[in-house]
Amino acid sequence: MNLVDLWLTRSLSMCLLLQSFVLMILCFHSASMCPKGCLCSHSGGLNVSCSNANLKEIPRDIPPETVLLYLDSNQITSIPNEIFKDLHQLKVLNLSKNAIEFIDEHSFKGVAESLQTLDLSDNQIVSVHENAFNNLKARTRIANNPWHCDCTLQQVLRSMASNHETASNVICKTAVLDEHAGRAFLTNANDADLCNLPKRTTDYAMLVTMFGWFTMVISYVVYYVRQNQEDARRHLEYLKSLPSRQKKPDEADDISTVV
Repeated sequence: MNLVDLWLTRSLSMCLLLQSFVLMILCFHSASMCPKGCLCSHSGGLNVSCSNANLKEIPRDIPPETVLLYLDSNQITSIPNEIFKDLHQLKVLNLSKNAIEFIDEHSFKGVAESLQTLDLSDNQIVSVHENAFNNLKARTRIANNPWHCDCTLQQVLRSMASNHETASNVICKTAVLDEHAGRAFLTNANDADLCNLPKRTTDYAMLVTMFGWFTMVISYVVYYVRQNQEDARRHLEYLKSLPSRQKKPDEADDISTVV
């Protein structure tokens, strides 16, 4: 019994030691996978916090199992295409308080279906690609950006699930119509269909051009007719001013003799 108890005690100790070793390896692995300047923790999944890390670009070594990713309060200026394509478990993405100016077509490729919250507020975003938010189901915050309100932005917001709430927080710094600048996008969207403005402008331009040509043709015809009338009148007056030809006496006598 003593030998059995001793063997069990040693086996239990070995198991505990092995378990501690495995946990240590896992912890070391997680720490080594954490992007430089960021903090990683496990709470309902891997949380990666890179807030206030003086980042100028999005790290490319973000662990694929990341669930929450905080990149706020940095100096990030762009979101490269497919930068998040391997983060299929990502639910929360915070990119607020950066210097992002444009959202490209494939910026959120790979995470559009899984994302639940996307924060792009307090950036320098002026416009987005018309397909930037395709299939995006996340609750999106895009307030406090210097938006240029045009047809593309109108189409993008209409395609988003949280259209009403998102659009109501968008203020147009500039717009295709000057009177829309400084107003909420939602108000502008109800006032006019911005996608029809170029077509209407083209139609008006064509109409004005056609009217101009028509006026020129009519003016030329009127001028031509009047000019011909004036020439005809002068010619007639000239003919009237010519002396009529009278027969000479000798010619009259010759004619009488012949008869």
